[in-house]
Amino acid sequence: MTDVVLASNDAPTPATRSVTARALSILGVFSMERPSMTLSEISRATGLPVATVYRLAGELEEGRFLDRDEDGRYSLGLYLWEMGMLTPVHGRLREIAMPFLLNLQYTCRETVQLAVIDGVDAIYIEKLSMVESAPVQSRIGARIPLHATGVGKALLAFSDPTFVDTVLGMPLTRYTDDTTTSRHVLAKHLAQVVEDGFARSRQEYLIGSTSIAAPVLVNGVVKASIGIVNYEDTDLDEWAPALLHASKALGTRLEELRWGTKEEKK
Repeated sequence: MTDVVLASNDAPTPATRSVTARALSILGVFSMERPSMTLSEISRATGLPVATVYRLAGELEEGRFLDRDEDGRYSLGLYLWEMGMLTPVHGRLREIAMPFLLNLQYTCRETVQLAVIDGVDAIYIEKLSMVESAPVQSRIGARIPLHATGVGKALLAFSDPTFVDTVLGMPLTRYTDDTTTSRHVLAKHLAQVVEDGFARSRQEYLIGSTSIAAPVLVNGVVKASIGIVNYEDTDLDEWAPALLHASKALGTRLEELRWGTKEEKK
């Protein structure tokens, strides 16, 4: 039998993708904006038939990659989170950073966050909260904008200039009336962040939230940022010295451990 060869410009359709690709496409449609979905919603988002989604979603649920609530809505499962904790960023970095985050929280008595860059966004990988119900946008694993958050601006300001230009060249989403959406204004803000050594954000992403954040530099390269956030629109500048001390100390510790290298010390 002669093999059927697709032309180079023929992209696979949902029906011709492998089972693995279809399963991954299902997992990939979930986001902070759509944390839970029905079978029909997943079908529309992936382009897969409802029957296919039903079968694959059942298998993913059985493997704990998806959870299904009593209303039949699906969300990402616990096993994905457990797997994420095994990655160097989510695991080892969180482990090393924890004493510094705890000390900072003890000093300021505010919510403390640790974030890293992923693509053109930031992701929270640790959070020590002082409030019982934090906004979903600030929870561990949440993907957040670089231009509208304290930790995001701290990461962006100290990034490679080429990457900064890439972000500045993208549409800057407005989340509140205080969100900076001008490339020129944001560039000025980032220059101020570099001069001050830390970033400020006031109600730019969430109404009522105020934050300050500092980069964690490892051999001069930004690897993470530490932020202090308050959801009562409180000025946090008084904690800037403690924040800068924590971020610098963590960076020094990561350098000592040669974190992220083949020679990393355990």
